[in-house]
Amino acid sequence: VDFLQKKPQGVILESNVIKGDDFCMDAGIYEFTMGATGDKVKARYTYVYNYEDGQWKIAHHHSSIMPSVHL
Repeated sequence: VDFLQKKPQGVILESNVIKGDDFCMDAGIYEFTMGATGDKVKARYTYVYNYEDGQWKIAHHHSSIMPSVHL
């Protein structure tokens, strides 16, 4: 709920799509800009879709914030 209160707007930066006969997977990176604060957050995502009853339906979704890089 806290996330949605920040009024996020997302943009896909990288996308890798694999499609089968009745499934599709999209994995990549998106970035959200929080409309309430202007903060930007990058995250990895995965969506899995199944084709059922003539429609594409989300079967699975996962997002996680990008880890910090320490060199």
